Amino acid sequence: MEIYEAIYGRLSVRSFDEKKDVPKEIVDKILEAGCQAPSAGNIQPWRFWVIRNPELKAMISTAALNQRYILEAPVIIIICADLNASAEAYGKRGRELYSIQDAACATENILLAAYSEGLGACWAGAFYEEDVTNALDLPSHIRPLAIVSLGYSSLAGVKPDKMPIEDVVEYVD
Repeated sequence: MEIYEAIYGRLSVRSFDEKKDVPKEIVDKILEAGCQAPSAGNIQPWRFWVIRNPELKAMISTAALNQRYILEAPVIIIICADLNASAEAYGKRGRELYSIQDAACATENILLAAYSEGLGACWAGAFYEEDVTNALDLPSHIRPLAIVSLGYSSLAGVKPDKMPIEDVVEYVD
């Protein structure tokens, strides 16, 4: 798939075919794409938790303000940042900014790769971090930053309009 096709075609999917599983090989391929994201100093602080367990998905869905589609997706991926990895190289700025930016880049790669594989996905950022941390028993230096639900879409989606560049760009010569 050509990159612009993926960028312009990708949309958030919140309705999944619960009967159609996503093979591990495809999930791994998508995660490999996540690992190709840029990162400050090539630290690569992203860490991924792949969840299929229904009980754990229910806990994550509850932590994510009861967003039901998270529970219904065959696979959810929790994208985390290893704060210590970035802090070792960049101190406070690495811990508080670079690790988050790096994980966001990996998340976007995951979303684009999922679309390229014919899957639907949705990035959820609204969740109680402490609840997700507890559900996954994460160490204190691992911060959950995004939840990506992943599966085959059960409905045709409509991509919302995006702002034109004239509304968001300033050229400084």
